[in-house]
Amino acid sequence: MRTREVPYVATPQVTVDEMLRLAGVGPEDFVIDLGSGDGRIVVTAVKKFGARGLGVDIDWRLVSQAEENARQAGVTDRARFLEQDLFQADLGQATVITTYLLPFVMLKLRPRVLALKPGTRIVSHDFDFGDWRPDRKTSIRKDVFLWIVPAQAAGRWQARLEMPPIERLLELEIKQRYQEVSAHARLNGVPSQVWETKLVGDRLSFVVVDTTDRDNEASFYFDGRVSGDVIEGELARGVGAGRSVTRWRAVKVDR
Repeated sequence: MRTREVPYVATPQVTVDEMLRLAGVGPEDFVIDLGSGDGRIVVTAVKKFGARGLGVDIDWRLVSQAEENARQAGVTDRARFLEQDLFQADLGQATVITTYLLPFVMLKLRPRVLALKPGTRIVSHDFDFGDWRPDRKTSIRKDVFLWIVPAQAAGRWQARLEMPPIERLLELEIKQRYQEVSAHARLNGVPSQVWETKLVGDRLSFVVVDTTDRDNEASFYFDGRVSGDVIEGELARGVGAGRSVTRWRAVKVDR
């Protein structure tokens, strides 16, 4: 969505294609284009990628043009356009949001998109979100940036790990800045280094070396989904023929 201070400049079609490709748009997606102009991003998302879409623009003349373009493309059953201000738009139904906005508008938009459902994909060209670094970046005539809204994983967590021959208490402290995370852990009270910590949307993964059995050290490979004050997922100990798998569940202890 543009504000009245932001002029409309059409996005090159090859850049539109790259934005939607980078975001992994497919038939299950609902794309909201903020500052939809002549509607080309929404029309392309529907016609080439099978998605549904909504375009939002403050200029009624561009909204009318977008509706006509959707009619000519035969996609009016899955593409809609609204004359509306960005900061009044309901973004909650979006799985993908596309933008071409000036930097000051991007920074104003940032808190709104960070509050969306984890895993929501935001794709922009030319302009970014300042110190929120993109998850991916490409360049097809224009720079194209992709962000995946991260879950709130920061805090102190505890989990009891059912891995014979002994039960282990995992205490995990996670620090977070956007999708960038680091962690410290203790297993049964013993400090354990955390490796390969990664947060993508609501999916958190990391590795902890199990030192509770010094004669049979092995790595714990954690993969889980963050949902509020709970993380649940799969835990694998070891590799190859020595690999064993179970479920794990952590709860936040510093609510």
